[in-house]
Amino acid sequence: MNQQLFSKLRKYEIMIRKVANNHLQGDYQSLFKGAGLEFDDLRPYQYGDDVRTIEWKVSAKGHGTFVKTFREDKDQSVYFLLDISGSQDIGSEGSKKIDQGKIIAGVLTLAALFEGSQVGLISYSDQKEKVVPPGKGSKQGVKVIRGIFDHENQSLKTDLDGMFTYCLNLIKKRSVIIVISDFIDDGYQRSFRAMAERHDLVAIQLTDPRESALPALGIIPVFDKEKGRTTWVNTAFGGFSKKISETFTTERKSLKELCKKNQINYLAIDTTEDIVLPLMELFKYRNKSMKRG
Repeated sequence: MNQQLFSKLRKYEIMIRKVANNHLQGDYQSLFKGAGLEFDDLRPYQYGDDVRTIEWKVSAKGHGTFVKTFREDKDQSVYFLLDISGSQDIGSEGSKKIDQGKIIAGVLTLAALFEGSQVGLISYSDQKEKVVPPGKGSKQGVKVIRGIFDHENQSLKTDLDGMFTYCLNLIKKRSVIIVISDFIDDGYQRSFRAMAERHDLVAIQLTDPRESALPALGIIPVFDKEKGRTTWVNTAFGGFSKKISETFTTERKSLKELCKKNQINYLAIDTTEDIVLPLMELFKYRNKSMKRG
């Protein structure tokens, strides 16, 4: 694997760690430590206990009120779920959505391994592309990063519903799952919600300014990479650019709403942005919610 790439990722990872440690009281692992709690025992209810932890079945037997206690699941895994379909191939050379997505996955892989997490990878188009089962340590880092950067696509089509369904079947134990995609697809909401019920889900949406600001250039050929064909489109006709822009804005809003309703951490990263600050926002946000929870 390209040594240059590895040191670039390492540099980013160290930078993020430094910023995180300065701003988060060293609580940098909050991104990777999800609500990975295992049931431990029952004890009598005490004033101030969270009522959500009451075990009603046992309490109903009349021997007092009991609450469940939990301990942290040390072996919780972090999975990177990477959408590598053709719609990701937008942006300027070297900083397309797909490039940005791979860098984010690579940097967070190193960060998660540094924190002692088990890390796995699932790359998907409209079919399973690459799966690296979870593991720890530097060898695992090389495996996952190779899986991210050295893989050649089998397909360029998108099927987010297929991707989430595949994960639901594959990952049985509660895990932190970081989805990296542009979320340009239909009909994935149900399986996405089901993932949020079972796992601790983070959604990173990759965007590019070109998607929502198409200039009125008259009739132009538009090549659809996923379908492998060219269509002629009249960009000057009937507010075409405006319509495109509105569609993207509406779809982003509804994804954000869906995430909010289902306790999914949402973050949008633009291809023109440096990834450090947006990722820091995500660490900060999860840090707060971990402390509340």
